[in-house]
Amino acid sequence: MLILLIRAVLLYFLTLFAMRAMGKRELGQLQPFEFVVILIISDMASLAMQNTGVTLANSLIPIATITILQISLSILNLKSEKCRAFFCGRPVLVIRKGVIQQGNMLKLRLNLNDLQEMCRAQGYFDISAVENAIMETNGQLSIMPKTAKRPLQLGDVEPAPPKEIMGALLILDGHINQRALKALGYDEQWLDRQLQGLGLRRFAAVFVAGIDESGVVFAQKKNQRRREGGQ
Repeated sequence: MLILLIRAVLLYFLTLFAMRAMGKRELGQLQPFEFVVILIISDMASLAMQNTGVTLANSLIPIATITILQISLSILNLKSEKCRAFFCGRPVLVIRKGVIQQGNMLKLRLNLNDLQEMCRAQGYFDISAVENAIMETNGQLSIMPKTAKRPLQLGDVEPAPPKEIMGALLILDGHINQRALKALGYDEQWLDRQLQGLGLRRFAAVFVAGIDESGVVFAQKKNQRRREGGQ
């Protein structure tokens, strides 16, 4: 029983490390061969947990080998356009200037029902509203609508809205998030001034503080309600 527990813990962490080492991507963003690699690693880890007749070292070596090969292949794909095209393929135009490209649809084994479903998933229930559509290498459809059919953009409005910044949490339970503060181009003195404007004088007394997309600083003292201010 103890041996099974130890094997399960070691294989769990090795599999977790392998997934992390291969990069942070959502399931829908994986290339087909990356998805296959994940299935292989998961299957090998599952078999290794169950089959105590195989030594742990012999179980770990295949998983480590597949992981190293996958990382090496990913690096090669980053460096070489030809390798990336060979292993990942290239984006394929399925609608061009409003015309469905039947030859490319045939190459992709994609029928009209599939195309309609993918357009609806992107919010286009009328396929005639699509100017260009590209099947990406991860199987997702990217759509450029016709000018008259595209949603209203903020840039179409006069006057143009103010530029937004990336919001971030700057204090978490009394501790300053130095990385976020530096990324936004601010320092502790600036943060101290903002908090003083909200009536907060000590970082340690702040439960949470941050800045939203409009540049407005907000803060909440420990065990109190949230306060908001400006830059």
